[in-house]
Amino acid sequence: MANTATKLIKNHAIVADDWVVLRPESGTAPESVTVPEGKVIVPLAVWQAQKDVLQQRAAIGVWLASDERAEALKGELDRLAVIAVDFPKFADGRGYSIAFTLRERLGYAGEVRALGDVLRDQLFYMARVGFDAFAVRADKNIEDALKGLEDFSVKYQASWDEKQPLFRRVHRQGETV
Repeated sequence: MANTATKLIKNHAIVADDWVVLRPESGTAPESVTVPEGKVIVPLAVWQAQKDVLQQRAAIGVWLASDERAEALKGELDRLAVIAVDFPKFADGRGYSIAFTLRERLGYAGEVRALGDVLRDQLFYMARVGFDAFAVRADKNIEDALKGLEDFSVKYQASWDEKQPLFRRVHRQGETV
């Protein structure tokens, strides 16, 4: 178990990360994992195995692997302060769909955090689908990564953060409204 970053980007600012991401050793039975006190983000399997105890905590979060589905938390979202999505490698885009599903389809309003192989080049697009917190990879400069949220000034496509595409938002000369 380790706090993968002492700082993270949240709501377009660099802040202290006071959560611990629990990563049990491979092969450990989820029901036998000891969850320490404090703000802890547990794997989905641990949440499912220990839900009766964990849901009584004031601050608990769950992280989803890229091959897990957001719908596994349906009906339990109001109990979770943070839901994190693990990006095992930069090129794995499944986490984008998980965040979009949490926000758009399931209506989750809490923190959606990206963790794992999170790089500056991804942040703008991650924010478009619903991420609002980013645990940037430890070997990268977090101040530089923060600038990635402002890489583009115009959003062409519709998404979670902008419901209408650009052609519906812009009035062109000669068009009737």
